[in-house]
Amino acid sequence: MVVEAANWRAGGIRPRHEVLSHPFHARYVAGWMRSGDAGFVAVDTHGAPIGAAWYRTLPRSEPGFGYVGTGVPELIIGVRPIWRAHGVGRALLQALCEHARAQGLARLSLSVERGNFAQTLYRSEGFAVTHAGFGRDTMVKRLR
Repeated sequence: MVVEAANWRAGGIRPRHEVLSHPFHARYVAGWMRSGDAGFVAVDTHGAPIGAAWYRTLPRSEPGFGYVGTGVPELIIGVRPIWRAHGVGRALLQALCEHARAQGLARLSLSVERGNFAQTLYRSEGFAVTHAGFGRDTMVKRLR
């Protein structure tokens, strides 16, 4: 689903092998499941994956796009295009935030490119922009 997350823009399709081998994207899935990693997968009625949301705590020495500080996991969501705008992403986001809260986490961060319709979802679920970068924003949600 990291490929779906990277390919959110219609017509901007990057090949699977290119996304998975690029260090900027691979850091979100390489060596899964490390201590502190958590995630959920949404499936259709046939059991095929249609979306996933997960978080991972990345080190200061190798920060992700949405890095805000030591100990703050970065959230990633990918939903297959045909399932976008059907509540899949919202359900995954809510489940992951509840899980993080239950694990005692205080905040979750994410990075979203400007123009991505998911910004509206993130804002409606309590994420706020904490840093406006070049073409993308870092958003944080306080969990407690």
